[in-house]
Amino acid sequence: MPSPEHIAAPSQPTTDKQYASVIPEDHSEQLQLEPTISYQDIPNVSYAVTGDQDEKYNIFSPRRKNIITAVLSFCSFLAPISSTTVLSAVPEVAATFQCDGSIINLSNAMYMLFMGLSPAFYGPLGNIYGRKWVSVASAILFFAFSIGTALAPNLASFFIFRILTAFQGTAFLVLGSAVIGDIYKPTERGTALGWFMSGTLIGPAFGPFFGGIIVTFRSWRDIFWLQTALAGVGALLVFFIVPETIHYQRSTELTSLPRSEKAKKMWQWLNPFRVVKLFRYPNLSLVALASSSLVWNMYSLLTPIRYILNPRFNLSSPLQSGLFYIAPGCGYLVGTFFGGRWADHIVKKYIAKRGERVAEDRLRSCLVFMGAVVPACMLVYGWSIEKRVGGIALPVIMMFLQGVAQLFCFPSLNTYCLDVMQERSSEVIAGNYMIRYLFAALGSAVCLPAIRKIGVGWFSTISAIFLVVSTGLAYITALHGREWRVAINEKKAAKKEGENRV
Repeated sequence: MPSPEHIAAPSQPTTDKQYASVIPEDHSEQLQLEPTISYQDIPNVSYAVTGDQDEKYNIFSPRRKNIITAVLSFCSFLAPISSTTVLSAVPEVAATFQCDGSIINLSNAMYMLFMGLSPAFYGPLGNIYGRKWVSVASAILFFAFSIGTALAPNLASFFIFRILTAFQGTAFLVLGSAVIGDIYKPTERGTALGWFMSGTLIGPAFGPFFGGIIVTFRSWRDIFWLQTALAGVGALLVFFIVPETIHYQRSTELTSLPRSEKAKKMWQWLNPFRVVKLFRYPNLSLVALASSSLVWNMYSLLTPIRYILNPRFNLSSPLQSGLFYIAPGCGYLVGTFFGGRWADHIVKKYIAKRGERVAEDRLRSCLVFMGAVVPACMLVYGWSIEKRVGGIALPVIMMFLQGVAQLFCFPSLNTYCLDVMQERSSEVIAGNYMIRYLFAALGSAVCLPAIRKIGVGWFSTISAIFLVVSTGLAYITALHGREWRVAINEKKAAKKEGENRV
């Protein structure tokens, strides 16, 4: 059977029923209703079937899937919590290394910059060698570099070990999302990813609270000893509990090749530009930008809290400012119960309406929350602090509501990355994380200087505008994303056909 690259895209979307109609009756029970996937290129199809009849999603029991998801959520908690735990201890770390607090915030920006760069490496690596052993190796390295950070004797070594830790930590986020795509069928992924994403969001929110407790009573270095202990637990959980879930491991293609050909193939697969090239698809670029606006907003909100709210409310200790981080953290926790389910509900609604599943329909579930609720909360939060109105209660409520709303956005955006090109899902999600953490790094680096320059009200307004514009782009993607994908795939197929003729 020829691979989809050699089949012209249908002028009208093909349904499961139409696929069934071309299969002989005596073999319809044994054959899958999806076309064969080539792992060399992106298949030239305009949608994906629901997966309800696909046995690959029934390999693990629901209970086993829940356990795997819980472990992955815990591991996804590690790198993001490290990005903010130190925020409550910035003055103390700065005093140890005899520098300004903005320098320590810069180390945090560097941390997220390398969180953004590493997915271009770990996404393809997970496709070649599978999810499990790449995750285990990354967890062990995260554990080792956390020890290095805790023992850092000077500012330079502190920066280096933070950067090395960040580069390992993102593997949990990329490969964890890919595992969810491996084991859950498309109409269930939003709910599972909601639980998985709770770790990535609760970590940054509760990190400064834990950091505030530690630095109030102990040394800031104990923050990183706690991180080391958590990393060790994560490595053990992945090793003993998480199985290999990948449907096709590309390393099998290397078995019979000579060494030179193996090296050539490995470079072709691991070349980071392989991930970057995915952004020629406008739908992936615009969804990455939408995700980035949310992460920019989150980190630009969390990073300067101690410098903004302590003076505003006359707070004196890191523990007191750390309490403010509980509000968005609780919002993320509450949103976990509803956000993913809402995304799956919208998908099922449009399947019933269209008679087929179109990957872009999932994006519709986040539009109101990303374009209205989060920007409104950001504006009220920023200007209430700027104008000194509403007391403590108003910004706390806004941070909580924003946390809830973000959990209605991230499951939708992340699951779209898994759905739209499933055979390259870890690379697509890697590209998305790469862009979002580059924006997180930028937000962390510029937020404090910008707030000192223009005030928290105007900076919050800039963040709100970014969110609204990104929502508009996500809506355009929901309307036209399938057309863009089909057009690019047809162009690729025509180019490949021309090369074959030559």
